[in-house]
Amino acid sequence: MAKKPFLTAMWFIIFAAGVALIFLFNVGMGSADITVPEILRIVFGGADQSETGYLIIQRIRLPRALAGMCGGAALAIAGFLLQTYFSNPIVEPYVLGISSGSSLFVGLVMLGGITFGFQRITPIFLFIGAFIGAAAIMLIILFAAVRVKNIITLLIVGLMAGYVCGAATSILSTFAEREQLANFTMWSMGSFAGFTWLHLKIMYAIVCPMLLLSFLMAKPLNALNMGDKYAQSMGINVKVARYSLIFISSVLTAAVTAFAGPVSFIGLAVPHICRIIFHTSDSRILIPGAILGGAFMASLCDFAARNILSPADLPLGAVTAVIGAPIVVFLLTRKEKL
Repeated sequence: MAKKPFLTAMWFIIFAAGVALIFLFNVGMGSADITVPEILRIVFGGADQSETGYLIIQRIRLPRALAGMCGGAALAIAGFLLQTYFSNPIVEPYVLGISSGSSLFVGLVMLGGITFGFQRITPIFLFIGAFIGAAAIMLIILFAAVRVKNIITLLIVGLMAGYVCGAATSILSTFAEREQLANFTMWSMGSFAGFTWLHLKIMYAIVCPMLLLSFLMAKPLNALNMGDKYAQSMGINVKVARYSLIFISSVLTAAVTAFAGPVSFIGLAVPHICRIIFHTSDSRILIPGAILGGAFMASLCDFAARNILSPADLPLGAVTAVIGAPIVVFLLTRKEKL
């Protein structure tokens, strides 16, 4: 009994160390390498604000690195919650079409000029559009869930909704002006580049409370894993718990999609990796594990996207698939052999 808690603690330490290490790489490495002492001096206010290193870190690399950590944690938890809700390990926001719904409404803002009463496009404005799109797709899936009990059918409904949103976005792109289309194309490739401190503050203000709520739902999630009847016998309001899962996952997906674009695979891969590594289905362990794992995975992929063909940035979604897919396949095949 003592061995398993020790291994769990060891993996948490490894994850935390990995996040810290890749954070330093993201802040310090690039077209201009900056040493760790210089990074610490700049971050903690001991550097001249006119220094080149200060400008690179404070205006470009530090916001991007922090955004990658936050976005990865959000996507991993959104995927974990949806996999729990649907009792299916292949579910994630991208697969269910939630990211496509967010992309469509962001496209309506960026390409269609829809303002919802706002005078200009602001970060909050983009989040509102992304959340409306995510919520709309989830409502469609929930409506289908009332009539259809088969999980595979619900997944197909989500996929079809995603295809419809993708088609609508393509139609918008056809009639958009060239400059708007260029901006939207760059956004749709997925990237944590271009984050400002304002974007970062808004993203953290949205994501952090949702991550806390997801952790507070760990016990209800464990009960739901045992079935609705068991959860009801434990005094849990199943309907409220499930709607809470949908709300939290939609907000997390919208927060990342609004600012970083659609990023696939992290929400699918990280919960899988955590279940295999920790050898448990206990949400009290998997939720913090997914937060750290998502932060590490997104940061690692962003580091690769930024540096492999520097100074050009690769699409983040492509990098997440290339890096994450082999890891999941390896862990799954290794698990089968044990």
